[in-house]
Amino acid sequence: MTTSYVKEKATNKVLTSTNGQDQNNPIHVEAVNNFVISRGWSLDDYEVGFADDNVVKEWFDIQDEALKTYADKRKEEYPPIEDYLDGIVKGDTAQVDKYISDCLAVKTKFPKE
Repeated sequence: MTTSYVKEKATNKVLTSTNGQDQNNPIHVEAVNNFVISRGWSLDDYEVGFADDNVVKEWFDIQDEALKTYADKRKEEYPPIEDYLDGIVKGDTAQVDKYISDCLAVKTKFPKE
């Protein structure tokens, strides 16, 4: 399957996409161009095209990753708080120490900006 997309040339940012589009279908081509024109944008400033669905998904994934702050990245990698609480409840200092150590490793991996 292919996806139509609109990218801003200056930033290479994908602004929109639509799955299941056919680049050989004039109606789909016109619809993508009209998306740009209807917003008052110049077609010269935007790349309008078609690409494999997986390629466009990868573009969005890259954009999303670039927007993440250090805090977002930390949040994704911290161990579950339940591990800490479980260690406290059981009186397992090794488990608590491991949790703290794992958290400090994440802080080192993603320092404050």
